[in-house]
Amino acid sequence: MNYKDFTSHINGDKTECYKHLSEQIKYLVGGETNVIANMANISAAIRQTFGFLWVGFYLCENENELVLAPFQGTIACTRIKFGRGVCGTAWKLQQSVIVPDVDKFAGHIACSSASKSEIVVPVFKDDKVFAVLDIDSDTLNTFDDTDRIYLEQIVKIMMNNN
Repeated sequence: MNYKDFTSHINGDKTECYKHLSEQIKYLVGGETNVIANMANISAAIRQTFGFLWVGFYLCENENELVLAPFQGTIACTRIKFGRGVCGTAWKLQQSVIVPDVDKFAGHIACSSASKSEIVVPVFKDDKVFAVLDIDSDTLNTFDDTDRIYLEQIVKIMMNNN
């Protein structure tokens, strides 16, 4: 079931999906201080809620490279350089990046040919990007400001526990 099929079951209200998901994530990460465990559960919860193609995290391993962390979905790129692809760009800009059509994003790294649109949200720790949350959809134009706002809240919930 893809995102649009899922949201149609609740009258197409993406905001309601995110409200329920945020409450679930507060419960999942409440009291758990291991960020890797929390990333794993958050990836699973987002994918179960929306049925996105790929949901996961990349950790800033050093100043130049992201490394694959917990995810749900198909095999993924293991390492991404600073400023490369959507993940590296979000890291460099230190802000969320929404890509309606990945084929039109200069420098897109195609880990899966099924990916059509993407959102990447930076995760901050001590005012520095610590990781990024990367979500791919198999349909064009999946993500908008509603996704950005709620996903930014979700990563803040996660980091408030760590």
